[in-house]
Amino acid sequence: MATSKTAAARRGGRWIEHWDPENERFWKQHGERIARRNLLFSIISEHIGFSIWTLWSVLVLFMGPEYGIDPAGKFFLVAVATLVGAVARVPYTFAVARFGGRNWTVIAAGMLLLPTVAAWVVMEPGTSYTTFLLVAVLTGVGGGNFASSMTNINSFFPLRKKGWALGLNAGGGNIGVPVVQLAGLLVIAVAGAGQPRVLLAVYTPLILVSVYCAWRYMDNLAPVTNDTGAARDSVRDAHTWIMSFLYIGTFGSFIGYSFAFGLVLQTQFDRTPLQAASLTFIGPLLGSLIRPVGGYLADRRGGARITLWTFLAMTAATGVVVLASVRASLPVFLLGFISLFVLTGLGNGSTYKMIPGIYHAKARALGLTGEEAAAYGRRLSGAAIGLIGAIGALGGLGINLAFRQSFQTAGTGTAAFVAFMAFYAVCCVVTWAVYLRRSPDARGHDSPAADGADRQRQPVFAGV
Repeated sequence: MATSKTAAARRGGRWIEHWDPENERFWKQHGERIARRNLLFSIISEHIGFSIWTLWSVLVLFMGPEYGIDPAGKFFLVAVATLVGAVARVPYTFAVARFGGRNWTVIAAGMLLLPTVAAWVVMEPGTSYTTFLLVAVLTGVGGGNFASSMTNINSFFPLRKKGWALGLNAGGGNIGVPVVQLAGLLVIAVAGAGQPRVLLAVYTPLILVSVYCAWRYMDNLAPVTNDTGAARDSVRDAHTWIMSFLYIGTFGSFIGYSFAFGLVLQTQFDRTPLQAASLTFIGPLLGSLIRPVGGYLADRRGGARITLWTFLAMTAATGVVVLASVRASLPVFLLGFISLFVLTGLGNGSTYKMIPGIYHAKARALGLTGEEAAAYGRRLSGAAIGLIGAIGALGGLGINLAFRQSFQTAGTGTAAFVAFMAFYAVCCVVTWAVYLRRSPDARGHDSPAADGADRQRQPVFAGV
């Protein structure tokens, strides 16, 4: 490994000019130690980013009748935070190559102080709804951290280690959702439902610690550049948009339900802030922890197959939630809703596994083999992941807007859950039709089997 002091001084920050993780000698001597260190502090920063992004899922529990905001208004607050976080993922994806992974992590972590301090200033009865909306907009910056963090860590690790590294990075970030909800529960239990500033006071020094750690211990990789050609190619590829649609169903559901769970319990089942907070964290925690299992199952059985079975199960679980909503059965509702969280976690892992598999399959279809095919797949999948992540997160916006409309018109979330159930059914059809359906060859005859003995119909994207 060689670091050019001149280049580093010119560009600012800690720059590594040579990085070759695929070289096993380089990896063992230098790369692995540096990559693991960057992964650790990336997880810390992304974890806090997720906590701040979902901060309003907790703050709305502190907003009693004295705030004068109805349930529809609260759902719109969390929807705004979801929207900004989803949109922020696109520029954050490209910021790593522009500014450097270490430099951008410092900037992105520091920006989390804006919504935290702003919320501390305004969180009291009498503040205008417009002011709350503006602060909710600021919390969206936390949602962009995921995209830049994943892009950065993807560059540090060799292909054979990426799944493990990205799984840890994503899972560690996602757990920021239940952690902030647990912290909110603790504040409500100890200080009371009228003390939201205590929660904000806890997170302010944590943000400062993450900024310092990123500045002190992380590195920039000079070889990482933005491939605008790959970005254009991925936008033109239909599979980018198909996978974005499916990711709306998995990650969009996870983040949308994470924002909405406590509000639904308060609004539909008349839970107190403490009662709601004591249940809210369970679903996001289980959904975060099980995400690597989805990736593992996808590795063994194929991402498309696990994704299809996940969407089928999500459709059934949503049916249970609809039944519980109609009958006002809280135990059955919790069983169905928490099952949805677990399934979204599985689906997050399996859909993420599908993305590189799809582009590698396309490379083989173009006649590429070996490292050439792997390079083609990495190039397009790397560019597509940022866009897919951004659009997928917009599913959280759709969920909260659907809840807002459902509670505003009917006083319950039943209509919203019926819409979600229909959407998951469509996801089932799309997954099967595009990635699992067996199709004849161009002449209308069955394609040959892999061993050439019999004519069988083969999956279009077998193995993704």
